[in-house]
Amino acid sequence: MGKPTGFLEYPRELPTDRRPAERIRDWQEFHLPFEKEKLRIQGARCMDCGTPFCHSGIQIGGMTSGCPINNLIPEWNDLVYRGFWEEALIHLQKTNNFPEFTGRVCPAPCEGSCVLGISEPPVTIKNIECSIIDTGFEENWLVPEQPARLTGKKVAVVGSGPAGLACAAQLNKAGHLVTVFERHDRIGGLLMYGIPNMKLDKGIVQRRIDLMAECGVKFITNTDVGRDYSTQRMLKEFDAIVLCAGSTKPRNLQVEERDLKNIIFAMEFLHANTKSILDSNHQDGNYISARDKDVIIIGGGDTGTDCVATSIRHGCKSVVQFEILQKQPSKRLPNNPWPQWPRINRLDYGQEEAVHLFGCDPREYCIMTKKFVGDHNGNVKEAHTVGIEWKKDDNGRFLPVEMPGTGRVWPTQLVILSMGFLGPEDTLIDKFSIERDERSNVNAEYGKYATNKKGIFAAGDMRRGQSLVVWAINEGRGAARECDRYLMGSTSLP
Repeated sequence: MGKPTGFLEYPRELPTDRRPAERIRDWQEFHLPFEKEKLRIQGARCMDCGTPFCHSGIQIGGMTSGCPINNLIPEWNDLVYRGFWEEALIHLQKTNNFPEFTGRVCPAPCEGSCVLGISEPPVTIKNIECSIIDTGFEENWLVPEQPARLTGKKVAVVGSGPAGLACAAQLNKAGHLVTVFERHDRIGGLLMYGIPNMKLDKGIVQRRIDLMAECGVKFITNTDVGRDYSTQRMLKEFDAIVLCAGSTKPRNLQVEERDLKNIIFAMEFLHANTKSILDSNHQDGNYISARDKDVIIIGGGDTGTDCVATSIRHGCKSVVQFEILQKQPSKRLPNNPWPQWPRINRLDYGQEEAVHLFGCDPREYCIMTKKFVGDHNGNVKEAHTVGIEWKKDDNGRFLPVEMPGTGRVWPTQLVILSMGFLGPEDTLIDKFSIERDERSNVNAEYGKYATNKKGIFAAGDMRRGQSLVVWAINEGRGAARECDRYLMGSTSLP
């Protein structure tokens, strides 16, 4: 490393975000850029550790430790410290097709396993990564690169989320003629419609899609394969197919009066909101507004946080986020040692905005929804809950146990269900006669990605279940490699 003692000399520093009072009035990204000199100093904190766990990408304790796409983190940290930004970009792109996405929305398991993090705050890996790619675009270092040769082989990629886009980009580099099919009106999958604009600006997404199109990738929107475009036609017209349609079947809440109006799924809420912003800046009214409503969000994950932030920008009367699990500690516990992902309490951007606006964290822990109550028009008006505690049963499994006397009634006019996903939708899989695993995902071995149908591969959430954007990129790249091997007999793709 250029500064072997940097980690001893410099503290961890991140750029400031836009103030909550300002950012809740618009839909622009809340992150602010960082000065180049400060980024250089943060790169100097990378400590030349003997074994850099940050790019290990392994599973420990059921959680990801290190970067799943094995980013060459120490290398580009050192290059940033030395001021070699273009070289840092080259190293970054060796493993990551879309650093501008992961640098914004990835929870950064790399930082959780940073060796410096054993005793000090870890290196600001995610921020440096994002700054490298943003600098690359600003300096026009990213230009369309046509493949050196064309193979004449045609590949269909179904789904344009991070797995599908990564797969398409890699197959295009190998010289195949790639067509990406997307059932919605814009390319990007969850990057476009599942993540709000203030977290990932859609101009950033479109910029990458435009670059891919200039490189030769063909995109077809408003086309639902299996319905609008028959699977038989696809099998006839393409030499190989890669399914990357995601895990989009939402987990429902089976309680009394679930069918009342204004009890909706998170993706329904977020998708319509972003589409209305892009189509008309909300002028068309084609979205579900939280204005002047008491909003309840059931689910404590990232998507639930996005729903909190979106509801606040609509002008909600109040917002509360139910979490059935207990609150995480402020620091690692002994049963959660490095380099495991740190299971600690974090105040994300949506909760930070709620604290600013309403004076408290919107999250309620160890709470279970028992039923809903509606008004005379069939609209939800109340949520009835009970507190729970987690106790082990005779087999050692933790189960929720209701606590007497903890019942509570919450006024609400909008309930958003954000409890994750159960697997991919049925139509596409059934039409291709693809085998499933015990969790209803596409049955395709990790690392090989081949389904039971010759020439059809699967990657991303559709194969592994709901996961991180960075895992989707990992799988998209891997499926492209195996698809190329199938088409050509060998492959040079990583």
